[in-house]
Amino acid sequence: MLLGKSPSDAKRWPRGQKFTTSPSGAAAAEAYRTAVLGARASGRASLDAALASWARPLGVTPPDGVLLAEISGKRLGLSALCATLEGAGIAAEDVRAGIARLVAAGLVEPVPLHEPPLA
Repeated sequence: MLLGKSPSDAKRWPRGQKFTTSPSGAAAAEAYRTAVLGARASGRASLDAALASWARPLGVTPPDGVLLAEISGKRLGLSALCATLEGAGIAAEDVRAGIARLVAAGLVEPVPLHEPPLA
């Protein structure tokens, strides 16, 4: 019996959709960098605890910080994010799920597909 793809609960974004950080997302990205740098010399357990402390109040998961840091200050689409993070061992479905969590938390915003022309 052939099995097709399992149905996904992930939001489907329009082709070419790009994302950027919101103002609260920029602050969260800076807090993520601070947590990583602060725990870097203390070992893996300390890093894991710092990232969990960062993620919990935001309603995201610790690996979402990597996505947030990658998007910070840029306008990137899912294909670019997936290609960039593939080298870090992050699967495309994990990137899509992370983007959904970051958007739901208000840390990342979809860039309007058709911005009005400047007058």
